[in-house]
Amino acid sequence: MGVADINLAGIASHEILNRLPEGVAVLSPSQTIIWANECFNRWFGGVDRAGEDFYNALGNPELQGNSVCPLAACLEKNHTFAATLKREPNETSAKPAYYQLQAICVPEPSENRIVVTLRDITDEVLQEQKLAAIHQAGAKLTDLKPDEIFAMDVEQRIDLLKENIRHYTEDLLNIEVIEIRLLEQSTGNLIPLLSVGIDQAAADRRLMASPSGNGVTGWVAANAVSYLCKDTSSDPMYLEAFKGARSSLTVPILLHESVIGTINVESPKLAAFSESDQQFLEIFARDVAVSLNTLELLVAQRTNAAQQSCDAIHAAVSLPLDDLLLDAVFLMEKYIGHDPESVARLRSVLSKARSIKKSIQSIGQSLVPHDPSTNQELSEHYAKLEGRRILVVDFDESVRNDAHSLLERYGCVVETAQSGDQAVAMVRSSEEKYDVIITDIKLPDYSGYQLMLRLQKILDYVPIALMTGFGYDPGHSIVKARQAGLHRKAILYKPFHLDQLLGVTELLIEEKPASSPIDQP
Repeated sequence: MGVADINLAGIASHEILNRLPEGVAVLSPSQTIIWANECFNRWFGGVDRAGEDFYNALGNPELQGNSVCPLAACLEKNHTFAATLKREPNETSAKPAYYQLQAICVPEPSENRIVVTLRDITDEVLQEQKLAAIHQAGAKLTDLKPDEIFAMDVEQRIDLLKENIRHYTEDLLNIEVIEIRLLEQSTGNLIPLLSVGIDQAAADRRLMASPSGNGVTGWVAANAVSYLCKDTSSDPMYLEAFKGARSSLTVPILLHESVIGTINVESPKLAAFSESDQQFLEIFARDVAVSLNTLELLVAQRTNAAQQSCDAIHAAVSLPLDDLLLDAVFLMEKYIGHDPESVARLRSVLSKARSIKKSIQSIGQSLVPHDPSTNQELSEHYAKLEGRRILVVDFDESVRNDAHSLLERYGCVVETAQSGDQAVAMVRSSEEKYDVIITDIKLPDYSGYQLMLRLQKILDYVPIALMTGFGYDPGHSIVKARQAGLHRKAILYKPFHLDQLLGVTELLIEEKPASSPIDQP
């Protein structure tokens, strides 16, 4: 039986199917190919695959993340099933290929048929894998314990970072020529930090953060915008980095949207870098910025036995007390309007639990007095944050723990929730407003953007920040949230660091409209 004899959901002609940019095949219940369109045959050998077993024709691909065969499942359940297939490298391709498969059972008088569509998602999957690898590499740039960092002098710490940057750019980004410069804020000079493959004269060249006269690197530092040079011979801004350079890519190193340096990569090939390379390098540059900042903070922060003891106490009681608050709020919402006595008792439980949290925090602060000599900027943050009520919403326990340990050190009163519904309940039942709400962009029940919309219905002003991991936002939650009123700087990148967390928290406190003042603690 040919495809023309099969009812394909109203598609009358297989000629239309042959023009589709996706693979389409019609299978028998035994998974034998009856007919396949031109795209399918071109992807898998360039010959007509009719009469072959479906999986054999594809080179016996691996089923990703699901042990159920979608072909058998659609026949058994009589509705559409989807899966991702991975095809290993072969003689025609040096890299694996990934396909999104959809299978639907089509009833026929004599025998049911399976209609399969295949979409090539190789580029999408490989890009996601590379993003994840870059994120992991960025997290490992300063993957040392604080006591190991303390034992290093400044030069050793910088050498550690330079070696890790050199390793990961070569290994992940396939870049052999790289130059990193740090911006000296007081003078505007771009000080060389790392150069690999750069001519010595170019590495020693004096550059300033300026839109003109200082090459692409100076322009990028002045404008905080990346620059892709596809042909160095026709670009008047380009300054030669090595003999034979044909293309370059330069991105700013940004910390809280302020330029602290630049990363420049070069190639002897024409148009060697793409927009995807630019995205990858920008993500890596952000990790470099965090690493540079982290190294300084780890050395600046002084630890002692009292601080460690208080942190241990906080870690042991903070999340259990949060769970107690959540349980009490859940029960209270259930009884509101039905059992006033139970509601009153639950409010008492909430009050006492919060009192316990404050007592523990107060004792900890008395044991470990704040040392303003440690970091003057953080000292100023401490005064502004003391007593502020912060709600952190994230399913990841480690993130909630980090929020407690970092923010409570500066006098904040931190409470946490694991889902959007829990956060809404906490806000609705709280007698005192939260000064700042920090939420992950992806929660178990819905997105951080959707949480923001729900909170806007019950609050005049929602002082919210969104957390995301390594810049990948498939649902465009951040863009949508900004359109709905999210402050453009109210973004935290996980794993967040102390100054980043304090900066965004302080920003939301200071940005609260005058018409809706924050209650003073």
